[in-house]
Amino acid sequence: MAKLQPLQNSELEQDDPVNLGDRAIDNLAFIRETMERSTSLTAVPGYGGMLMGVTALAAAYFASEQVYMLRWLEVWLVEACLAFAIGFLAMWQKSKIAGSSLLSVPARKFAMSFLPPLVAGVAITIGMYRYGVFEAMIPVWILCYGAAVVCGGAFSVRAVPIMGWCFIALGAVAFVLPTSYGNVMMAASFGLLHIAFGAIIARRYGG
Repeated sequence: MAKLQPLQNSELEQDDPVNLGDRAIDNLAFIRETMERSTSLTAVPGYGGMLMGVTALAAAYFASEQVYMLRWLEVWLVEACLAFAIGFLAMWQKSKIAGSSLLSVPARKFAMSFLPPLVAGVAITIGMYRYGVFEAMIPVWILCYGAAVVCGGAFSVRAVPIMGWCFIALGAVAFVLPTSYGNVMMAASFGLLHIAFGAIIARRYGG
């Protein structure tokens, strides 16, 4: 009879109902993780960002060789168009490899957050060009792009908003330095920062 008691306790333990509270917590954790993955854009291109950095370094060199401000501005406008094309194509290629879409909810949130600071930067640039204020263009470009990256990065991987804050820091420094350092600051921000963070993104987030 002494041996029957442990068997009865074991049977009772096996027949105990599953704790619904524990199951609900597990389900909520799974749902939260799924939502976090679905709201994060992972198609930000690392290798594409590195290429954008290389072209920015080349543009900084050619811009420094220009004597006339209009020629200098043309160099950077061409670089802006080239960088946009590289970034878009690289993002499209990475999303295609990952089997995701650039029309997904995270991608749309990224775009809608990324674009307003850029549009503001374009409007400010047109105004500065109209009034002949070329010296302030570089800090404004760096700051507006940094703000765009921070806003869009809220829906992307962690390295993206960090890169945006680095742009903002360099943009603030560019306002303090003499205007002769303008091309150097452009090379440091759009060149070196893109290369450094592009390498991090490529290594940690699949290219």
